Amino acid sequence: MFWYEDEIKRIEQESLKLSYQPETIFYGSSSIRLWTNLYTDFNYLKPINLGFGGSTLAACVWYFERVMKPYQPKRLVFYAGDNDLGDGRHPEEIFIFFQQLVARVDKRFGAIPCYFVSLKPSLARWRQLDQYRFTNKIINQEIATHDSNWKFIDVYSKMLHSGGMPEQKLYAWDGLHLSKEGYLLWKQVISDFIKANP
Repeated sequence: MFWYEDEIKRIEQESLKLSYQPETIFYGSSSIRLWTNLYTDFNYLKPINLGFGGSTLAACVWYFERVMKPYQPKRLVFYAGDNDLGDGRHPEEIFIFFQQLVARVDKRFGAIPCYFVSLKPSLARWRQLDQYRFTNKIINQEIATHDSNWKFIDVYSKMLHSGGMPEQKLYAWDGLHLSKEGYLLWKQVISDFIKANP
């Protein structure tokens, strides 16, 4: 995990940039990290962006206590897991990392509302379609069965066109990260869901 050290040191400084006490933590991989309009898109939630580039769900668990030390939020929005699949991990491993994350969140913050944003259907990793679908399925089932303070936000299906393939305009040139249009979609889907499930 040492290769994330510079990124972790960077996000440890994020709280110093704010003029308010953050109420909503956005935590996870580069899809969070690169959300340049996150603070304005969710200003009503008093957010902080604690995403770090290239991170896996495993890394988010590993660094959780260190990153979260200064905060006592009202809610958590989380996105990670597709880099784990990209690194060759299996859906079942990601599921176990998710269970570990749930335990750490509960220990640190108690039963605050938490939102797991589904893995997105990346063009660059389309060959792993079945793994993405299965990972989303088992995490969604776990949330529905056991974790009443966690909610599953489906962005996966919203990013497909009528032919069942990812909508190309939602992605950056690499077919992996989000474009401006992709973030506009995520803003709408996540915001609507949180408002309906506070």
